[in-house]
Amino acid sequence: MQKDQLFTRRRMLLAGVAALGAAGTAGVVLAQGGEETAGTAAAPVAGPQARQALKPSAFRLQPLTGDGPPRAAPRRLKVRKEPIMRVSTSGRHMVLTFDDGPNPAYTPHILDTLAKHDVRAMFFVCGECVVQNKELLARMADEGHVVGNHTWTHPLLTELNRREIRSEMESTSDAIEDAYGERPQWFRAPYGAWNRAAFQLGAEMGMEPMAWTVDTTDWMEPGTRTIIDRVEGGAAPGVVVLSHDAGGDRSQTVRALREWLPYLIDSGYRLTVPRRRA
Repeated sequence: MQKDQLFTRRRMLLAGVAALGAAGTAGVVLAQGGEETAGTAAAPVAGPQARQALKPSAFRLQPLTGDGPPRAAPRRLKVRKEPIMRVSTSGRHMVLTFDDGPNPAYTPHILDTLAKHDVRAMFFVCGECVVQNKELLARMADEGHVVGNHTWTHPLLTELNRREIRSEMESTSDAIEDAYGERPQWFRAPYGAWNRAAFQLGAEMGMEPMAWTVDTTDWMEPGTRTIIDRVEGGAAPGVVVLSHDAGGDRSQTVRALREWLPYLIDSGYRLTVPRRRA
């Protein structure tokens, strides 16, 4: 609980940073009109047809540990100057993302709701939470969700040097691979505070940077109805929705998701995740 309160205080203090991070990243789209190179992300895949990261039996029979074979070097990507914050789509597709977890008090409820509606989402996880909740990443893999890197301790990257940023990112990718079964292909800067080093190091580690289009503001605990209104009011083709499954009391997020998710589905939206790069 102490750590959750710390996350909440840090988010409140740096709310302005997050807003600037989102506002300053407009104009970058995922797989826009074939302009992306083969080394970047492909078009999104609809939730029910999303690739399952690992078959359940494969994950349980072949866990990746520190004693396993050497990790393969990721393929370096083009270094971006802005994060991706929308998906290119010819239909009514949206992407749901959850930050700061996993948290055993809230993440299972979110996974239950997603499973009930056969929807896949992206989870940007913190390494220090991963090592305490590996079973939740195993479940994400089993159920076809995409897991991204959100650093180890959720620091403000603009206050760290390059070596410190690398350590935060690299250690988290290692922990994700051990628990989820694959190294992450996506990275999100805490508070939406990007800098040149984050873009460069992410590309070196084979991760595309992703921001968001709609912030539910659930990190402020504004009330369940406010969260619902923000998602339903911001829904549009190509939108990336930001929510949180840790970093504070996320009971409002859990309750809101149970209402706005079926609303989006009934409104004709398909909830997508990015297709895995080879």
